[in-house]
Order: sequence, then C-alpha cells, then structure tokens
Amino acid sequence: MRTTNNNFNPNQKKMPEKDYPTTNEQLARFAKAMGHPSRITILLFLASMDSCYFGEIHKELPIAKATVSQHLKELKDAGLIQGEIETPKVKYCINKENWEKARIYFETFFAIKKEKTSCCTPST
Repeated sequence: MRTTNNNFNPNQKKMPEKDYPTTNEQLARFAKAMGHPSRITILLFLASMDSCYFGEIHKELPIAKATVSQHLKELKDAGLIQGEIETPKVKYCINKENWEKARIYFETFFAIKKEKTSCCTPST
C-alpha cells in the first residue's frame, strides 16, 4: 500500500515493508532506470538536444543496436523520456516534467546527509 506523503522523512525510525512514500518509490524507479552506463549516455545525449531526436540513436552513440530499444524502453517506462521508440516511428526526447522531478528528488536525497565528526573513519 502506498502512502501519499511526498516528503522524505529521514527521522522516521522504521517503515513497514512496501509502505514507502510515493517520492521514495519514484526516486528508486528513476535511479534503477539510470543504473546503466548506456542509459546515462542516452539521457545526456537527449538532454543536450534542442528538440526531439529523430533517427537511430545507435548511429550517434557507442551503444549496440541490439540493446538500444531495451534501454529506451526502460527510460520511457520510468518516465525520463517520451516519444515513439518503436521503428519505423522513432522520435524521443527528455520528459521535461519528470526530468525536473528527478532532479529535485536526487537533490533532496543527497542533501539529507548529516555531518558527522567520527563515522567510519579508518583507524591508524
């Protein structure tokens, strides 16, 4: 069961399994989709474009043709890209709304770390 809490709560002691805030689930989905170097390469390429990309992305990037469609599908399923990814209609671009959500979620996630003076420091 999902909660509708859209805030990270680093002070919450323990959450029942599968009862995560929606933002945590979405952040995990974005992170999973971005968890492959080819997908990062695709996202960087599309983010640098002024408009949607039309064509065969494997001709532009060092990604095998056989795996491009699967990588595009993962990115589209996560909501990071949008468009037509099936041939012969091939047009895709960054999903601006979800790109912004991902940026905010990752910034919030990394900003919650508290500074510690003696944590896991190597002993000499």
